[in-house]
Amino acid sequence: METSTTHHIVESLTRAIVEHRLLPGSKLAEQKLADHFGVSRTLVRQALFQLSQNRLIKLEPARGAFVAAPSVEEAQQVFAVRRMLEAEMTRAFVQQVTPEQIVALRDHIKQEREAVTQGDITGRTELLGDFHVRMAELMNNDVLAQVLGELISRCALITLMYQSRNEAEHSTDEHVAIVAALEVQDSDLAVRLMHEHLLHVEASLTFDRKVPTHDISLALA
Repeated sequence: METSTTHHIVESLTRAIVEHRLLPGSKLAEQKLADHFGVSRTLVRQALFQLSQNRLIKLEPARGAFVAAPSVEEAQQVFAVRRMLEAEMTRAFVQQVTPEQIVALRDHIKQEREAVTQGDITGRTELLGDFHVRMAELMNNDVLAQVLGELISRCALITLMYQSRNEAEHSTDEHVAIVAALEVQDSDLAVRLMHEHLLHVEASLTFDRKVPTHDISLALA
């Protein structure tokens, strides 16, 4: 029961943030949330901790919980580094590609499509980012997978908040094209598709958001 209640709080707050109903930097007062959901502050605290793990909120000692506010500049720098890194990763992948790796990537894309179709915003964002980490894992390069995972998590919130469902579908289609190029070992095409894909993801992030609210009850209504 506690787990499902915590999950409900996490989902409600995630949607309020993703749907631009809560402003980055908004304070999430434990007591207000407890009153709104009719639960104890302990359950609220558990939910806030989970959200901090997902980088949706920041927990500040002695100050409390706040909706995370990643900068656009930070996201642009992360994408620039990813383009440099992933171009070389794609080129290296082609050199050692196996049929088993192609099957693994196609299985991953199938999960992406399901998350997009079901409107699972958090799930689709994680899966779309994990596609890139999966490539590094399939190359048995733990360091690359770790570095890439950290880079992707730094821009995950911005992608989560500003990427539409249509753009998410687009990303999956582009993953399909990248895998097809990898399968036929066309290195130049695969690298170009990866470069264009990352440019498209960055360009798809729209920052002209609606004016959200600092009022928790209103945002969660």
